[in-house]
Amino acid sequence: MCENTEDDMVGLPLIGDRFPEMVVKTTHGTIELPKDYAGKWMVLFSHPADFTPVCTTEFIGFAKKNAEFEQMGAKLIGLSIDQVHSHIKWVEWIEEHMDVKIPFPIIADTGNVAIQLGMIHPNKGSNTVRAVFIVDPVGVIRLIIYYPQEIGRSIDEVLRAVKALQFADKNHVSTPENWPNNDFLKDRVIVPPPSDYKTAMERKKSMGKDCYDWWFCTKKV
Repeated sequence: MCENTEDDMVGLPLIGDRFPEMVVKTTHGTIELPKDYAGKWMVLFSHPADFTPVCTTEFIGFAKKNAEFEQMGAKLIGLSIDQVHSHIKWVEWIEEHMDVKIPFPIIADTGNVAIQLGMIHPNKGSNTVRAVFIVDPVGVIRLIIYYPQEIGRSIDEVLRAVKALQFADKNHVSTPENWPNNDFLKDRVIVPPPSDYKTAMERKKSMGKDCYDWWFCTKKV
């Protein structure tokens, strides 16, 4: 279908990079990325192919959680190397047979977008792996996750990641494992460590119950 070489892999977008500008054909018409999502969080996810069981379960999962993404100001957009009419027929099938309406657009990629974003991994075939790109309101890539074709994603984890990124940005903190349900810290967050020796020693002298050491302090927000 499409093959990528080592040269194609050079310059792949990374976390912290701006999402590359592109015009894509979707089930909702032509969309300019990331321009048309300016001011919103964008969750772009690829699936290997239409009319496949694992992908169908994922789309049902994303559709059922779409309102929660919308409440956080996040927009979903799918992608696979399939034509628009295939996407439309598959969406129609899901609605008719699973009673679930797919409310978000799906990119009909020829392979160019998938290659540009590193969604095709040569040792896993010529279709896309299950990639997730979370892009912030100013068009910066904040998170990238890759899953192999044989493992379906946890939509709740994608939701959690968007929530954690937004919370960390707003409160200038870091979030622990599985926040806000960390077994150790519960919903507490981690305060940035001191940036110099003097501040570190001052914090060490004034540490309370919220600190385990000067480099490991928490708080409840």
